[in-house]
Amino acid sequence: MREQFSWAAERRALAGLPDGGVNIGYESVDRHVLAGAGDRTALRCVSRDGVVDVSYGQLLTRTSRFANLLTHLGVSRGERVFSLLGRVPELYVTALGTLRHAGAYSPLFAAFGPEPVRERLARGDAAVLVTTPELYECRVAPIRDQLPMLRHVLVTGEDPPPGALSLDVELSYMSDAFEVPPTDPQEIALLHFSSGTTGRPKGAVHVHEAVVAHRATAQLALDLRADDVFWCTADPGWVTGTSYGIVAPLALGATVLVDAEEFDARRWYARLAEHRVSVWYTAPTALRMLMRHPASLPASFDLSALRHIASVGEPLNPEVVTWGAQVLGHPVYDNWWQTETGAIMIGNMPGVEIRPGSMGLPMPGVEAGLAVQGEDGRARVTPVSGVELVTRPDTVGEIVLRRGWPSMFRGYLHEPERYAHSFAGDWYLTGDLARRDADGYFWFVGRADDVIKSAGHLIGPFEVESVLMVHPAVAEAGVIGRPDPVAGEIVKAFVSIRPGVEATDELRLELLGFARRRLGAVAPREIAFDDSLPHTRSGKVMRRLLKARELGLPEGDLSTLETGERR
Repeated sequence: MREQFSWAAERRALAGLPDGGVNIGYESVDRHVLAGAGDRTALRCVSRDGVVDVSYGQLLTRTSRFANLLTHLGVSRGERVFSLLGRVPELYVTALGTLRHAGAYSPLFAAFGPEPVRERLARGDAAVLVTTPELYECRVAPIRDQLPMLRHVLVTGEDPPPGALSLDVELSYMSDAFEVPPTDPQEIALLHFSSGTTGRPKGAVHVHEAVVAHRATAQLALDLRADDVFWCTADPGWVTGTSYGIVAPLALGATVLVDAEEFDARRWYARLAEHRVSVWYTAPTALRMLMRHPASLPASFDLSALRHIASVGEPLNPEVVTWGAQVLGHPVYDNWWQTETGAIMIGNMPGVEIRPGSMGLPMPGVEAGLAVQGEDGRARVTPVSGVELVTRPDTVGEIVLRRGWPSMFRGYLHEPERYAHSFAGDWYLTGDLARRDADGYFWFVGRADDVIKSAGHLIGPFEVESVLMVHPAVAEAGVIGRPDPVAGEIVKAFVSIRPGVEATDELRLELLGFARRRLGAVAPREIAFDDSLPHTRSGKVMRRLLKARELGLPEGDLSTLETGERR
């Protein structure tokens, strides 16, 4: 399989625009209708109100109306259209309508507080935002006057609040017909934000050619086919919810299960059984939560349609792989990738031996290696080859990927220097540490920096610290991820308070509420008062020492940690 694979052949598998261009929206919608599959179910939307099926033909009509609406609103190709939505049909219409229009789509996590929303809309030069009336009132209205570039806000329903337009009403005026314009494969299509440890969120730019990798890796790593019912439980506000919750399955012609409700073990098993889900892509946190229930629970549901289970977002415990095989009848296939890679890079594939606890092998078409670490813990850069590669098995190094895969990010928006520093020669520096065994399997070790991964969500400590320091009682803050058996990590903040302020339980609760109102789901779960935060010589809080203290390790030595800090 690996020897026969080529990205060129995968590009030829696309339908392609009539002029030879590539458009993700066209590959996900138009091609199926033109091939006579317009009656096939594209989306099966499940909520408390019941089940609504949306065919590929209906999706073509709805996304055509949205694309025409963007034209009517004066949105130019490449301009950013953001969504702040849950798992609802309007999310898919917004994403695919924007892509078919040749605009750039950017999703936001609906549990964000106003400040993370404002930061991303501002950095992304948002022209249009699609959201709900409720989310508009609590997340957007408080910061709307700080977003002069945001020309239009569209809200679902027919009764918009002041300052917004009704999406439903506006769409009703639009034509059902829309022809996807000529689209260069290298044009911007997607903008995904990830958080760094020492700065503002990074906007990773992806192009329409990325659909080549979305399709190929979904087939290789997820065993996904056109006749499958596919359920990706990732939140649509993150990259997985777009790459594999929208693009990959629809580009392959599968039926996507869209569940509007949050996690509940019995209801999840019922969804798998009732809708005959055959391929399930979920997170280790969710699987660990399911493991807390007795095996008799899944045994009471008919899961015979289930063929493949895969997991991503954080390291997968070996116990989960074994539990899947014993209780669900299928092992769980782990895989690894990042916001910047756009698609799965390393994974356990059907037909290949699973080694529980391993990330797996590089995908066909992907050249991955481990770079020797320098004194700062990052890849040692050399002037000739770019990086010095690890050659001995079971030696820890930074995962590096050779340029050339179609979904590789093409830049950090407005940050060309930051993008340049992500590469050494032809190698992309991932910042993730791993070891590789003698047979080529990769085993995740940890992050080279200190980004927090909590329940599959990427959280930048700097962003949390900045909000806490707005509070008048706070002099300084340091934020880490504390290992948690379910979420992987939870956010914990260490706070130094100002002179004259008393460190009380009441203040702790006040700070937790203060952060929650502004940050939403990425706010700290725990706060500890600490008047002696460790600092570097330049005055920065040393988060690594805070984590060492928290875990009772020798300060400065975190080599034994496996805390799920993978992006």
